[in-house]
Amino acid sequence: MTALRVSVKPTTFSKPVSRSMATEAPSRDINPSATTQSLVQSWNPVSTVPVTIHSFPSLEPTSLENWSVQHLYLPLRRDILHHAITFEGDNTRQGTASSKTRYEVHGSHRKVRPQKGSGRARLGTKQSPVIRGGGKTFGPKPRDFGSKLNRKVYDKAWRTALSYRYRRGELIVCEDGMELVLPADFELVADRYMKDGLRETFLQKYMTGVLHTLGLGRADGRTLFVTGDPRERLYEAMGQVPWEGRALGMGDVDVKDLLETGKVVMERGVLRELIERHQSDLVTRVAVGGLAKRAQSPGEAVL
Repeated sequence: MTALRVSVKPTTFSKPVSRSMATEAPSRDINPSATTQSLVQSWNPVSTVPVTIHSFPSLEPTSLENWSVQHLYLPLRRDILHHAITFEGDNTRQGTASSKTRYEVHGSHRKVRPQKGSGRARLGTKQSPVIRGGGKTFGPKPRDFGSKLNRKVYDKAWRTALSYRYRRGELIVCEDGMELVLPADFELVADRYMKDGLRETFLQKYMTGVLHTLGLGRADGRTLFVTGDPRERLYEAMGQVPWEGRALGMGDVDVKDLLETGKVVMERGVLRELIERHQSDLVTRVAVGGLAKRAQSPGEAVL
């Protein structure tokens, strides 16, 4: 039995053995200061987007501005746009349809014929809905079709629609005072002496040529012109070519108008006013630490 014994000598290790995790990196490869600096440099989100200001009607660039991404670079939210368009459509309906019931139809309420003995179906008054000229059962009555939508959701839908146009390159911002410039001969002679439809025909042909030259006509999906004040020449000319686009004032534009045409041309002041009106979701009235969050100012000149 002594021969079967195995002599075991204790083994000594020069270095302690430790099991490392798969995601653990050697301590000598980690530089805390360099890692923090690289993370800060990598996390540098874009906060502004460039907007070119053009002159009208030549559309030549005149200046460059920076606008916040919260104003003109929001991601597309189809659900918010759908809610906004439905909200606008519901509140546009007049709801004035009205029909008369059998109690409102004019005439005598005498029974038309005896209950029995005539051989025909029993019938009451001539105001009955089964008789021609009688009242209507469950007919329409004046009502309010308007629906409700949170203001912050509606304001975000406005900026989402503008951002959608901007991201597709279909939002053209022009200088204030956007007006159609007509030829000198029209101003001197044609505007005064053209009659019997000649003046309207001239405006139609001239505006069609201008739109096709600038790439804003029907071939490019029609165009919406938005101005702050009424522009007589522009509105009259666009009224002659409704198939090419239309011109609206700032108070007549809604979210649906911004989405249904191919391109949107608006004045810089109009764009600024629209964004200032529709940014309630970016403003909080609750003061935290004595300071309240203010809305970002739209547009900062660069060039």
